[in-house]
Amino acid sequence: MIDFTLSDKQTTVREHACSFAAKHLATAHTLYENLPTSQARFSAIRSLYEEAAKVGLIQAQVPAEYNGLGYDLLDMALLTEELYAADVSVALTILATGLGLSPLLIGGTEAQKRRYLSLFTDKKGAPLASLVHSEPGGTANYGTTGLKTTARKVENGWVINGEKLWATNCAGWDDRGADIQCVTCRCEAAPYAMADAKGQTMIVLVTREDVAANSSDAYAVLSHPETIGHRAVSGPHIRFRNFVAKEAIAMPGAGAEVIEAAFTASAALVGAMAVALMRRCFEKTLQFAKSDTRNGSEPIINKQSVADLLMKMKMRCEAGRALTWKACSSLGRLPEAVETAHLAKIFCSENAVQCVIDGMNAVGIHAYQAKAQYGVLLNDVVCLPIFDGGNVGVRRRQIEAVFKSAGYDPLASTFGSKL
Repeated sequence: MIDFTLSDKQTTVREHACSFAAKHLATAHTLYENLPTSQARFSAIRSLYEEAAKVGLIQAQVPAEYNGLGYDLLDMALLTEELYAADVSVALTILATGLGLSPLLIGGTEAQKRRYLSLFTDKKGAPLASLVHSEPGGTANYGTTGLKTTARKVENGWVINGEKLWATNCAGWDDRGADIQCVTCRCEAAPYAMADAKGQTMIVLVTREDVAANSSDAYAVLSHPETIGHRAVSGPHIRFRNFVAKEAIAMPGAGAEVIEAAFTASAALVGAMAVALMRRCFEKTLQFAKSDTRNGSEPIINKQSVADLLMKMKMRCEAGRALTWKACSSLGRLPEAVETAHLAKIFCSENAVQCVIDGMNAVGIHAYQAKAQYGVLLNDVVCLPIFDGGNVGVRRRQIEAVFKSAGYDPLASTFGSKL
């Protein structure tokens, strides 16, 4: 039976996230909005991240067999929507740690998981993890030309050289690295150097201990880009120079598959992020429309044009949530559901942008005032189509490849393969 009723566990997950968001995130922006730099704003949310760790929101992203709470992807979608609706910066910092742990969970050895995951399950401190993939020139074409960041095998590990940009949390709280960085590299060692670009791709594990063991200039933060939205998120420009890391998570030949698996799950969660912002925009616009007359004789919700815009906003939000839940519930159960995850990322992120524009059109010129907060919403939402695999250069190309594959069945992502 198809049923959208939340289970007892799912209800608890949602209520727990909602309670945390109301208590800690609803006013989070007051901690950072007047600070002058992205680095200062990121530092300002550390106390909130510590609170998230205390109540298990980091532990939730670790499987139960490693002392985590074992949230599945649908649980994470419920969590994501509640956190993102309250504050995008704190929410993304929390969720990016889950993405940062993904390569370790997917491709790491049992010994590596036992050793490194405990830091993220003890509810202490503010441990950060980061999937360090994006590069200054972009990574949409890495499968053709290869990553610019390289790794070379040496006796005591791997030597990394190259630059990365936009990897959330990668520099840690103090610019000396996240507790765990899963760094994607192009392997220069034989025989992998002769493989195609994806066959050369590997993932090297970088810890704060590795950073401390290297020379001071082997790991450097070159800049903290100022962004128009997600103002307290850290996605710095970093450089590795003859940096020695001890361990690999995924060797060449497996690295690309691990990366794609991690970013497929995160695609579905971007859908939940988009739903959160659509929901927030709809609620804000509805409240305005029911209370403001715009110097007329009745609230503007009684104007058909405004009501129609609100309907479009609500439909986008509801359709996006349904597609996101479908992607999250089927991914891992149906191999073909990879397509649904990419569809959710594209559909929800692009509709979220239009939803905010519709809200501004419903409200009118009042929405252009900074105090109306539509500008903040718009600056946050325009990031969603271009991060976590841009819709144009990555996600649509992934779906295109699915469509082109031999024997593609359009119904398989819903009903499973007939083969």
